[in-house]
Amino acid sequence: MPQPTSKARLVITALFVDHQTPAEVAARYGVHRAWVYKLKARYEAEGETALEPRSRRPKTSPAALPAKVVDLIVRVRKELTDAGLDAGPETIAWHLQHHHGHRIARSTISRHLTAAGLVTPEPKKRPKSSYIRFQASMPNETWQSDFTHYRLTRPDGRPGTDVEIISWLDDCTRYALHISAHPRITTPIVKATFREAAGQHGIPASTLTDNGMVYPVRLAGIGRQGGRNGFEQQLRNWNVIQKNSRPNHPTTCGKAERFQQTMKKWLTAQPDQPSIILELQVLLDRFQTEYNQHRPHRSLPHRATPAALYNQMPKALPGPSRDADSHDRVRHDRIDKSGTVKRPRFSAALIRVAALG
Repeated sequence: MPQPTSKARLVITALFVDHQTPAEVAARYGVHRAWVYKLKARYEAEGETALEPRSRRPKTSPAALPAKVVDLIVRVRKELTDAGLDAGPETIAWHLQHHHGHRIARSTISRHLTAAGLVTPEPKKRPKSSYIRFQASMPNETWQSDFTHYRLTRPDGRPGTDVEIISWLDDCTRYALHISAHPRITTPIVKATFREAAGQHGIPASTLTDNGMVYPVRLAGIGRQGGRNGFEQQLRNWNVIQKNSRPNHPTTCGKAERFQQTMKKWLTAQPDQPSIILELQVLLDRFQTEYNQHRPHRSLPHRATPAALYNQMPKALPGPSRDADSHDRVRHDRIDKSGTVKRPRFSAALIRVAALG
């Protein structure tokens, strides 16, 4: 297939074959007359080579990073990845500035990571700018909680028992308030871990979770009739507002979901995988210290650590008492025409019997 004729070749043809003047050629092809003179001189000196495309790269790049700094970027990236920590350009920039004395722009780091083949393109990934971000304005204004699964490893390397990890996270500062592993997460465990976190950090003004039955029951079953589980009653006793995400809206609890992803990535990267819950808890305690006190957080101002921000800001408090709100449950029974009560839905403290006409 013949290659398309370049404008440079057309200009040379007009000059040396058609014998047109540089001014006529410039007007004919809509180019600057100085470029025509420059191309003419280059062709007379180099011949056909002058018509080949030329790189526009500058001969010197005085602002380019030294090779040893580029190698340092790649090395820091590998060290963070091997440790199971975030290894994005912003985190690498933080480590370069605080540990190596190099202040390098995020875009520069990203460019060198891409050139080194360390970035996987994700063109279909939804851009962060499309999300509507929200967060509490004060520590203890909202605590997020969720639990996830993690599989233990047997001493011989085979997959072991599946356990569950519950976490409590401060919405404002991303501070990990509590992380613990259990065979299964139940409502008593949710209540106990919440009380433990509140004993250490103070009672929050509100909580935000999904609709798992260990958190709320007011949205399903007896809860729609006014019933509450032990965790909900604890929140009521302490005047803590309970908030829950809408079904099929996981981004509402996105901070807890993202925290779990970071935690599991770190756990998976550890060379000695736990075989019992006690060993897993030791790793979780190490991760909590690393996450709160040593790891810069991309979502916090100046890439601060969660502990630094949580400890320096004033804390929110629960709202006014809601003691007037009764915990009575309403019982609805079916009564047939003969007056017989049939199919009670559940036992309750307050019974209301509606007789059918």
